[in-house]
Amino acid sequence: MNYIHRYAGKGSKVLEVGAGTGRFSIALAKEGMDVTAVEFVQSNLDKLRLGSKDLSNLASYLGDATDLKDLEDDTYDLTLVLGPMYHLYDKEDALKAIDEAIRVTKKGGIIMFAFISVYAIMYSNYFYGNWSEGQAENFTDDHKVRHFKEQLFTGYDVAEFEDLFEKKEIEHITTTGVDGLIEPLEHRVDFSVSDKDFEAISKWYLSVCEKRELLGNTNHLLYICKKA
Repeated sequence: MNYIHRYAGKGSKVLEVGAGTGRFSIALAKEGMDVTAVEFVQSNLDKLRLGSKDLSNLASYLGDATDLKDLEDDTYDLTLVLGPMYHLYDKEDALKAIDEAIRVTKKGGIIMFAFISVYAIMYSNYFYGNWSEGQAENFTDDHKVRHFKEQLFTGYDVAEFEDLFEKKEIEHITTTGVDGLIEPLEHRVDFSVSDKDFEAISKWYLSVCEKRELLGNTNHLLYICKKA
């Protein structure tokens, strides 16, 4: 939410594509933003609508990130794509989702795309006697990143994801980490963080989360750009 609040506030027109059950959309609507939520899965949308039934400033639709046909051009101050890129395994579909998010955002508006580091997928899940399985799923024999439909989540090399925007009419603002090393560290039996330390870690991480040398270590990342 920290980065969202840097670019949007009460009265902002916000679109969330792939809104799930509404965690972010509902919270932003409660802050007074004018929110549109688009979700691909009907059961998720049903839960979102139940949770937002008293919010007149949240409209929700069943829809596909690669074809936002019901939404007009140049409409939103902030567009959030916080889940779809995890599951778009085909490059053409990923590019369509990017194009659609850009299309519906106002000129000068902000767009945030969440994606997953393929390296953090390995660090978090495959140091438990199953490294070969993870390597075969996520990399080719010559160590290039793999994307295919049967993956539960598809991960990216940071530069690979950024290259998807090379020919798009946007201005790249930053690529930032979201959760750092917390997920792989949670597997340790001696892992422990007090409330006081968590607050200190959070403040520290916000000061370093955009450092390029740390990006591959975080599970989730945000690519933030402005529509030209």
